[in-house]
Amino acid sequence: MKKQSSESIRIFKNPILESFTHVHPIIPLLLWVPIILFLFYRGFTVKNINITEFIILFFLGMLLWTFTEYVLHRFVFHWDSKSRAGKYFVFLFHGLHHDDPQDATRLVMPPVPALLIVSLLWGIFSSIFPDQYIDVLMAHFLIGYLCYDYIHYATHHFAMTSPVGKFLRKYHLQHHYAGENSRYGVSSPLWDYIFRTTRGSKVEHH
Repeated sequence: MKKQSSESIRIFKNPILESFTHVHPIIPLLLWVPIILFLFYRGFTVKNINITEFIILFFLGMLLWTFTEYVLHRFVFHWDSKSRAGKYFVFLFHGLHHDDPQDATRLVMPPVPALLIVSLLWGIFSSIFPDQYIDVLMAHFLIGYLCYDYIHYATHHFAMTSPVGKFLRKYHLQHHYAGENSRYGVSSPLWDYIFRTTRGSKVEHH
């Protein structure tokens, strides 16, 4: 499905369902910052996290986010499904963005799928990491997610004149316009270098 005008691509005929696919960029902050602050509060007051543990969990949470971002982007959002249902899922979650990458209302994750994904990941991480650390780890993970959301928004709508900003903007736009089978990192190219996915081919959408 290709965009035919300056209007957003319409997904649902139902106006209520359609409204949920458009998100103002302030929404992720309003949703996640209170949760992050609560998790920090519980980490310090209930789980008795100390400063050293807090710092270690910061770096671990950020690293975990960049890896999760890479895996989701590469294997879920660019899933090469053969079924009609699978193709529709990929289109809803990410193909739509590739068809219309400059749609400002579809550059940050809508709250409902974001909550579902985070809940799933929370369950997975809770089975791996000790209960004492999971709150603060997830808080830092969510900060990483917010960084991703706003870096992604900025790459499509701002000049990003700093050296790091210029690099990230160029890197992500190359994913869109030069090779969609590569450059899956948005907030960091780390895992692209590790898994050698910094080069790839352009994909034609039908």
